[in-house]
Amino acid sequence: MMRLLPWAYLLAAFVFIYLPVGTLVLFSFQEGGLPVPPFEGPSLRWYGDILSDGDLMGALGNSLMVAFGSSAVAVTLGFFAAYGLARHVLPGSALLRGLLIAPLTVSYLIVGLGLLIVLTRTGIGLSLVTAGIGHVVINLPLAFAIIYAAMGAQQQNAERAARDLGAGEAQVIALVTVPMLLPAILAAFFLSVTLSWDEFIISFLLTRFDVTLPVEIWSLLRSGLSPRLNAIGSLVFLVSVAVVLLLEILVFRKRP
Repeated sequence: MMRLLPWAYLLAAFVFIYLPVGTLVLFSFQEGGLPVPPFEGPSLRWYGDILSDGDLMGALGNSLMVAFGSSAVAVTLGFFAAYGLARHVLPGSALLRGLLIAPLTVSYLIVGLGLLIVLTRTGIGLSLVTAGIGHVVINLPLAFAIIYAAMGAQQQNAERAARDLGAGEAQVIALVTVPMLLPAILAAFFLSVTLSWDEFIISFLLTRFDVTLPVEIWSLLRSGLSPRLNAIGSLVFLVSVAVVLLLEILVFRKRP
């Protein structure tokens, strides 16, 4: 009996986590107009409906563009910040590290409102670019933390050996540091993409006419529940799972 308890607990945990998602996916195949029992289907009616919706597909493209663009910028800035603080003795380096990681403890609502005030005061119009700036702000501390934690003595010794052999600083970074830290860099990038892809508050506050998919979903929710929303949610879940699987295959897979 005691041997069954861990398995029962594991099963209950998985049911608790995935039952809402499974219900959402199931009723995305509902034939009727309401995503409630009894189940009528299966049908791909609502998937065809959302894939032919120009506004939704435009919001999907906006989300992908903001997610990948902001993640690339956040990881690049995070890498150089981590490299500078890990490889050079700077006055107040501990304080600088704390300031870089501090935004992780701040609510996205506070960050978004602060950025909205700054952008409004400077006269910068709200757009996908400003949403991307907001996503860089929230993802940069995470990217920095992941990459900084991966910088150890092994990389530093290899960098010293490269310099002794005549490599310049740019060559050391490009040919030694980046390849050795590539798993951490990819992990930071894909995690940033996942967080940016699902982020709503900052996207809602910092966009106006061109919106991301979470903001478009919110606008649809105001008109009530629909199997269209279930289909959209299923596609979002599919993309998130695909990113996680890609991360697992490319970064965390054990190499012989």
